[in-house]
Amino acid sequence: MSVLLVGVSHRTAPVPVLERVAVTDTDRPKLTDKLLASSHISEAMIVSTCNRVEIYAVVDAFHGALAEVGELLADHSGLDLTDLHRHAYVRYSEAAAEHLFAVASGLDSMVIGEQQILGQIRTAYASSDAQQAAGRTLHELAQQALRVGKRVHSETGIDSAGASVVSVALDRAAGIVGAGGLTGRTAVVVGAGSMGGLSVAHLTRAGIGRIVVVNRTKERAEHLADTARSNGVAAEALDLAELADAMAQADVLVTCTGAVGAVVTLADTHRALAQPGRAPERPLVICDLGLPRDVEPAVSGLPGVTVLDMESLQRDPAAGAAASDADAARTIVAAELANYLAGQRLAEVTPTVTALRQRAADVVEAELMRLDSRLPGLDDPERDEVARTVRRVVDKLLHAPTVRVKQLASAPGGDSYAAALRELFELSPGSVEAVAKPTELGGADLGAIDITDGFIAGQDPRLRRFVGDDNHGKESQA
Repeated sequence: MSVLLVGVSHRTAPVPVLERVAVTDTDRPKLTDKLLASSHISEAMIVSTCNRVEIYAVVDAFHGALAEVGELLADHSGLDLTDLHRHAYVRYSEAAAEHLFAVASGLDSMVIGEQQILGQIRTAYASSDAQQAAGRTLHELAQQALRVGKRVHSETGIDSAGASVVSVALDRAAGIVGAGGLTGRTAVVVGAGSMGGLSVAHLTRAGIGRIVVVNRTKERAEHLADTARSNGVAAEALDLAELADAMAQADVLVTCTGAVGAVVTLADTHRALAQPGRAPERPLVICDLGLPRDVEPAVSGLPGVTVLDMESLQRDPAAGAAASDADAARTIVAAELANYLAGQRLAEVTPTVTALRQRAADVVEAELMRLDSRLPGLDDPERDEVARTVRRVVDKLLHAPTVRVKQLASAPGGDSYAAALRELFELSPGSVEAVAKPTELGGADLGAIDITDGFIAGQDPRLRRFVGDDNHGKESQA
């Protein structure tokens, strides 16, 4: 089973296409269920952010699974398959893992080095896990990606250019509103989710004078307003119906709600700008960070109003980190990818080695049973010595090839050694699959047994009458 990635991001598609492909928190469980219902997909995870949608699937056939994922995205977005293929990218197996590690590190973000993507990957995995859509493969891939992302941010300065899209947008806004930037001004934050929280944090650090949080659920808006107040900023919470009133007081408005339709309408903006007490020359900067857009396109044509949307932010030169920091991050990603892939190849050969030792255990058991029936007069000391001798011989014969095959398996192309081992010793696929899952043998978890240096036949209670107290080869862990 390999990992297939099909994605659309700011690097490959314009904002209108991203808006149509966007997957909301409500959409994600339904799409995940559809993926799992596909004939070639056994695990699935959907990473959805304001500038990317990526489907990670564990598949048994590349072309069949690619067609299924493509049809699902086309049906969800309403795009023709040809149009979708024009903007989508595909990664498979090792390339899919490399891409996710780069994404988690902020190397593929619109703002190089932004850290918000780590939380978004964590959310994607948690959603998949809650639906039992993440098995061992996606669990290990997602957890390793999160570890790689954390390491990159802690060991490099890649996030020095800005912590997120929010920081770039607010830096632009500060230059537009006039002298003094955001210090002492009023900001409206629409939406109390993760982007809303980031916006409040950045505004607070920028010295904003007052924050108004607007949300469909006022309770959540109040919670975010409390956070601002705890940091010494005057703040209040309003219902979404009061948005026009809030806009009338604002110098900057930040919105990212994930709503399907426009939240900031032309009518609301007109009403806000026309309110008594608002000077006609006072600029209003709207940072539309939503996908789909939260702001009606016509709003950008109003005098005194500047709309900063995702498309314009993509062109901002501040959306890049220093080249040296990016190079350092890529070096870490490459090293971590090599370690991850070596571990995955080793994990693939381990069931084959375990099956080989189980096969040897079965042979030893049969021969000792045969010896017992042919020489019933053997006393216990003699019988135990024979058992120990047979075990030593088999252990020594298997030790070198099993150690070596595990070493070879960790290198690229190492899976061929496991296949050769299965062919040479006539190990059936069923026997390998059986030991690939946690199994109990004599009361011990097979996955916890060292399969390189120990002869696992010693775990079988049926053999213990032939096995003495010799601990050679870690004989018994049961």
